[in-house]
Amino acid sequence: PLISHRRREASSLEIVRDLAVKTRSIETPVGRLSGGNQQKVVIGRWLLRGPKVLILDEPTRGVDIGSRGEIHRLLRDLAARGMSILVISSEPDELPDLCDRVLVMAEGRIVRELTGPSITRNSIIEASYAAGDAAAAGRRIG
Repeated sequence: PLISHRRREASSLEIVRDLAVKTRSIETPVGRLSGGNQQKVVIGRWLLRGPKVLILDEPTRGVDIGSRGEIHRLLRDLAARGMSILVISSEPDELPDLCDRVLVMAEGRIVRELTGPSITRNSIIEASYAAGDAAAAGRRIG
């Protein structure tokens, strides 16, 4: 096998421990875990590779509020340790808690940049609504 059973088991235990994956056994198929625990396993598998940058597309979509909070804590911890994280999200509620910079895009173009204290749920929603008009007009706002 490409990966020894012992190494796979050690990696699985590391993911379960470090990311607080709730499972009866490391032998439980990932597909039988809750949505939040499945997300944590996917993130954990990528982290085992030691990336410098983590790109996450809708990391909390479809997960319960408890798992959402755990994923947010994990991402904040990784960022505090120096990892660069790009989060793609259509959830304006989660971005202020996670990001120090938000780029609002429409039709493949950046139409607004928010940083620091200007990153609020309301400012993201406002920028998103304005983005459609700006993208249609082909200009950058803000």
